[in-house]
Amino acid sequence: MSIERGLAANTVSAYRRDLERYVQWCADRGIVEVEAVTENDVADFAATLRQPPAGAKALGASSAARIVVSVRTFHRFTAREGTTTVDPARNVRPTAIPRRLPKALPYDQVLALIEIAGDLETSTGLRDRALVEFLYGTGTRISEVVDLDVDDVDLETMTVIVTGKGSKQRLLPLGECAAQAVDAYLVRGRPVLAIRGKGTPRLFLNSLGRPLSRQSAYGVVRDAAARSGLTAAIGPHTLRHSFATHLIERGADVRVVQELLGHASVTTTQIYTMVTVDTLREVYATSHPRAR
Repeated sequence: MSIERGLAANTVSAYRRDLERYVQWCADRGIVEVEAVTENDVADFAATLRQPPAGAKALGASSAARIVVSVRTFHRFTAREGTTTVDPARNVRPTAIPRRLPKALPYDQVLALIEIAGDLETSTGLRDRALVEFLYGTGTRISEVVDLDVDDVDLETMTVIVTGKGSKQRLLPLGECAAQAVDAYLVRGRPVLAIRGKGTPRLFLNSLGRPLSRQSAYGVVRDAAARSGLTAAIGPHTLRHSFATHLIERGADVRVVQELLGHASVTTTQIYTMVTVDTLREVYATSHPRAR
């Protein structure tokens, strides 16, 4: 995963957690050798993810599907490497994931979130405002943002170099609002935080001058959402979905949005082209002769 396929550390960690769960499930049933796994075992494991024993929590369709894919990949690998003679997971398919619109915020709610994100009179407030502006202004993943170095951002050309999944880099435009917020943070916020640490090139720092973690960055967005009165579960990925949805709604080409998001396939991006209920209702009301 790491060397041959060049997957990101966070992706590898997710696969590791999936397989640890699978290994524990097998061990609980006395299966301790990979050669002993049968197709029925894999199918039973996949079924328990959505229909666990009493008292256990069922996983969502997407989480269960990812774990099954991890198990399938593992068994395909052992068969290819000659560790096993057969692939017991070959015919076990993950549960189909229902196609649905990603959760995106209306622009006015995004604006409210940005406005309340940070106190511009404090170093951490400047950081928080810059972080939220950056997430919405670029559509980047939270893991991509916390891994940014100061040198990755060019405020003169208003561009940023982002390293995404598979260590693939992409050059993104930085909107004026996001650029101004980052500039204010770099001038008045980051130096105050940096002096508390031992020196790091990372763009976003915590209150101790160390690189801001994914968990802390998530907390910044979650806390801002709570203060702005948003009751739904809001996180950094919500801003990514909002970024893409708002671009598509305003006429952006889906392949351009694909490049901006760093999707390997345009199929992943096309989910944002699904027509919303509000759009359907508006077109129907203005177009159908018997709508009113």
